[in-house]
Amino acid sequence: MFKPDVYKQRRKKLVKDLGSGLVLLPGNEDAPMNYRANTYHFRQDSSFLYFFGIDQQGLAGLIDLDDDQHMLFGNDAGIDDIIWMGPRPSILSLGERAGTDKCFPYNDLGKILKQAIASKRKVHYLPPYREERMLRIEAWLGIHHTEVTRRASPELIKAVVDQRSVKSEEEITEIDKAVNVACEMHTTAMKMAMPGVYEREIAGRVEGISLAHGNPVSFPVILSVQGQTLHNHYHGNMLKKGHIMVTDAGSETSMRYASDITRSVPVGGKFLPEQRDIYEIVLSALQASIDTIKPGIPYRDIHLKVAGIIAQGLKDIGIMKGDPSEAVHNGAHALFFPHGLGHMLGLDAHDMEDLGENHVGYDDEIKRSDQFGLAFLRLGRRLQKGFVITSEPGIYFIPALIDKWSSEGKFKDFINYNIAESWKSFGGIRIEDDILVTSDGCRVLGKPIPKTVAEIEHTMSSPVSS
Repeated sequence: MFKPDVYKQRRKKLVKDLGSGLVLLPGNEDAPMNYRANTYHFRQDSSFLYFFGIDQQGLAGLIDLDDDQHMLFGNDAGIDDIIWMGPRPSILSLGERAGTDKCFPYNDLGKILKQAIASKRKVHYLPPYREERMLRIEAWLGIHHTEVTRRASPELIKAVVDQRSVKSEEEITEIDKAVNVACEMHTTAMKMAMPGVYEREIAGRVEGISLAHGNPVSFPVILSVQGQTLHNHYHGNMLKKGHIMVTDAGSETSMRYASDITRSVPVGGKFLPEQRDIYEIVLSALQASIDTIKPGIPYRDIHLKVAGIIAQGLKDIGIMKGDPSEAVHNGAHALFFPHGLGHMLGLDAHDMEDLGENHVGYDDEIKRSDQFGLAFLRLGRRLQKGFVITSEPGIYFIPALIDKWSSEGKFKDFINYNIAESWKSFGGIRIEDDILVTSDGCRVLGKPIPKTVAEIEHTMSSPVSS
């Protein structure tokens, strides 16, 4: 945990921003995998972590905005808990670490909330993403579970997004640590990407590296030679020469801050000419985004700049045609680059996505597009100093999408479908870095992870066994 005053000051800003009522911030419970005693690895709610810092089940926080009282609710461990799980800190000691004013037994929370509702006081809460929490809020506040999400507090959502979007020095240090672990994960994956190796062997080693550093991966590992499937979690393919292996993986620190890195490498360690051509386009797009990122620039504009570089690159090798800027304006490039350039990163790989992408990535000035491809951009608003974001351009040859657009005669002025047809077995390439927006530009976080053709081929020249 950070120092108690960090959490106290974060909560005090909520008091200032919201004014009156109560703020309810429940922590997470264990989630059963296939029966109650066999649970998934526990992951605390990120907003509870941000404001209270305690990574433990069975807790909830409550802030009385009118009295500026910060309360923690939970139960001390009983003998049965100690037998199975070992001793745990007392609720009082946890409250001291979080800088709270008062600590109460967990069941007192429901009584206090019912009293607040009876007194017609406003209770602010965030939209729940687990059904168990919906039912708890239903019981606490008397709101039918089908209405719980709709009645989440927009004022609290905005206040939380405003705070969590700008990272402190302590948070940036944590994300640097997470990227450093990802560096080891990705360089190991590169060295293992040899013919005859199965994806599952590499995916297992990658996840194991994160666990060996004391923490799980920040999201399920994406590792596949079928990189045209953007979030491909199948790991059953055997690697062969001619394949490109896409690895999208990151780690969490002990404080639960995440990294999210992607690298694409040639199986066997040497890029084929056509692989190098596509790779260099994507790398140029990534570097252009890094060169452009600074406070005040809408990330949507950087996305569109990257899309233009991709369209020009594909035109240069004959896959696209016509005016690249017109192709991007009309959305023709999205056949090959169908996702957004990046997203916020922090306590979540897709930071604060549980609060709603439009709340996190857009605002009154910049609204989400409904154009295919651009609509999937998670972050479009103006960048600010202290934002931590990803930049992850890619080029993909998705056979079903190529067939669909070709059969519809879509964007014939911009796409050479007869040439695109010959690329349908290529797969995909994506390259991703984690980036801090600074006062006058940006900084790529963590240790440098090989990403030029020369760096990747050099790293892969010293393979490791599975």
